[in-house]
Amino acid sequence: MKFAEINLLEVYVAPISLLMPAAWLLTMALRRVAARFGLLQYVWHPALFVFDVYVIVLSTMVFVAAR
Repeated sequence: MKFAEINLLEVYVAPISLLMPAAWLLTMALRRVAARFGLLQYVWHPALFVFDVYVIVLSTMVFVAAR
């Protein structure tokens, strides 16, 4: 992926602005799976843990897209 602006309905947006909602949706899916199996009760601060997972997912998507 080329890191240049993307034309989205005649508005130029940065590529990361499209990756952020995709990473959020993937994080929410992972959170539901973790909650379903009761894994969130074993972490110290569930909201902080979910935010950290979001950052990891987003950075992984950026690294994959840059490749």
